[in-house]
This record gives sequence, C-alpha cells and structure tokens, in this order.
Amino acid sequence: MRVAFEQKPGQPLGDLSSQYLPELLKAAGGFSHATYQHSRLPLRLFEAARIATAVINGCTICMNWRSARDVRLLGVEGSINKTGDEPDENFYQAVLAGDLSMLDARERLAVRFAQKMGTEPRSLSADEAFWAELKAALSDSEIVDLTYCCAGWIGLGRAAHVLGIDAACQIPELQTT
Repeated sequence: MRVAFEQKPGQPLGDLSSQYLPELLKAAGGFSHATYQHSRLPLRLFEAARIATAVINGCTICMNWRSARDVRLLGVEGSINKTGDEPDENFYQAVLAGDLSMLDARERLAVRFAQKMGTEPRSLSADEAFWAELKAALSDSEIVDLTYCCAGWIGLGRAAHVLGIDAACQIPELQTT
C-alpha cells in the first residue's frame, strides 16, 4: 500500500475520507456517484468507455467493476441508466483485451473518445475529423455526458491506482436478480 489505509470489515470499497481530507474526498465521491446516478448514456456505451478508461488507468477495481451489478456498493440503488442491452461478461473481456468487434459504431466511438481523452487530450481537442465523426453519431448532450463520465473515471481511477487503494478493494460476486 502506498499510503496507510484501514480497510473496514464489510466495506468492499475503500474510503480514505475517514483518514484523510474528508471534505475533498467526499466531494470526489459525490462526483463518482453522479456519473452513475445521472448519466443518460446507454449502459453498453457507458460501460465500453468506462472499461477502456480502466485499462488506461490500470485500476484493478475499475477493470473488475460491472456497473449494473456493483453500483449498489456505492449506495446507488436502481439509478444507473439501463437503456439498451446490459453487457455480458464476454463484452467486458473483449473490451479489456482491446477487441471492439462486438461493439456497435457508437460504442466504438465512445471507446476511442475515452482512449483519446485518457492518453492524448490535446490532440483530441484539435482532431476535427474525429469530432465530425463523433457529432454525427452522438448528440451534444451525449458528448457532454460522456466527457464528464470519462473525466471522473480518469481522475478517480488514476488516484485509486496511484495510491494503491485499488489493490485493497474487494468486489464480491453479487447475484443480480
């Protein structure tokens, strides 16, 4: 562990706010919650971009997280947008491996957007051809939604990984009903 951290029994997700900077860390948690509570992106598109970001960040918990299954660990009950089909484990494993063949065109664009935002934000903002392609497939509202979701995943996933908190987190196998 890179920082001293007490994992509380029965809490699969780490909470540094009881030990460090509670105001700052609770605000970060609020931003994380907001992506799951308020995003209107279809679930597969949301998850494709989220998993692509997790791969870039190297965040163990993010790569093992399945939003439809695990969002309740954040205390978010039934708030995730389940528009469209729910991704299956084959979907996750393919995206984790960089295989986007099972994604539709919009989902592939979302992954490319997340990858560019996570690795080359300066060139993303200047890539007019990519923006034309993105705007032909997603509404401005969806682009803003995707951008802020990616911002949360990039920043908070990197913080968890850099501090080593992701290694302490345990996501239990949950039964979805």
